Amino acid sequence: MKALITGITGQDGSYLAELLIEKGYEVHGTIRRSSSINTSRIDTLISNNINTGMLHLHYADLLDPASMSNLVTQVQPDEVYNLGAQSHVAVSFKNPLYTSQTSVLGPLSLLESIRNSDKEIKYYQASSSEMYGGDKETSLDEESPLIPKSPYASSKLFAHETNKVYRESYGIFGVNGILFNHESPRRGETFVTRKITKAIGRIHFGLQEKLTLGNLEASRDWGFAGDYVKAMWMMMQSDAPDDWVVATGETYTVEDFLKVAFNIVDLDWKDFVVTSEKYFRPNEVDYLLGNPKKIKEKLGWKPEVDFNGLVKMMVENDLNEAEKELTLVKNKLLNPTWEYPTS
Repeated sequence: MKALITGITGQDGSYLAELLIEKGYEVHGTIRRSSSINTSRIDTLISNNINTGMLHLHYADLLDPASMSNLVTQVQPDEVYNLGAQSHVAVSFKNPLYTSQTSVLGPLSLLESIRNSDKEIKYYQASSSEMYGGDKETSLDEESPLIPKSPYASSKLFAHETNKVYRESYGIFGVNGILFNHESPRRGETFVTRKITKAIGRIHFGLQEKLTLGNLEASRDWGFAGDYVKAMWMMMQSDAPDDWVVATGETYTVEDFLKVAFNIVDLDWKDFVVTSEKYFRPNEVDYLLGNPKKIKEKLGWKPEVDFNGLVKMMVENDLNEAEKELTLVKNKLLNPTWEYPTS
């Protein structure tokens, strides 16, 4: 079996690549040509598999339809997982055009390539819980109304609906995975959960004094990314293509996350966290809670890592990272006043 993953260097792409290789897949992934190398999440995977024929990396860009079409023709994959996009909601308000282009042109290019291929290729589209809008405190499933509140969410909705159009019009095995928030030690450092755990590590070792956040009352259904990529693969093995909600069925506020995370290092979050309107979204999504009943009953998927386990995993990782940073500071190899990006 061959799989093509766009966004293989991201959090989800790295976990998915590991899973598929474990299952015996030949994995092909896209990376963008850049002056700097950004493969840190898959460096171990590369070193272990690049010479075995199990992993292949290709330069391609979701904004270049020709590169995507040529890649599908060249690789002839059995499964395509489209995980690549500008995925930070707050950033989508600042860069709406780029966000929309990556989330719209990429899926269209891939679906057209699959439609014109002589081979039957299954397609996975990474949809998002942000498409729901979060207006009401209710459990959300595959039939819940979609009311996006950001450029990111609206472009994801376009790709979600387009996949359904190709599925119904051309018989493509097009799957939509509506994933609620999923985190891990590999989460980008500007996302709120990782921003918190990264700051805790640095605060614990005296490298940082304060953490500035936005809306602490925003409530999210947080799961572990490693569990969620298993759900992606299971969707692709189902008898028929469909839309699937992937969630834990529990929701916690940002403040809840702070309490659990700071308690791990015996600190009171209120002593270190300040809020700023700078980090509030122009159009806030207040409450997201997923109902994973369908995927649990029909595919047998369930999350293995609970909320507390997820937070502990992330904090412990970033304590280790901060300790390494402290060593560099002590050896005068790093400026101690440098801080991680906050927006």
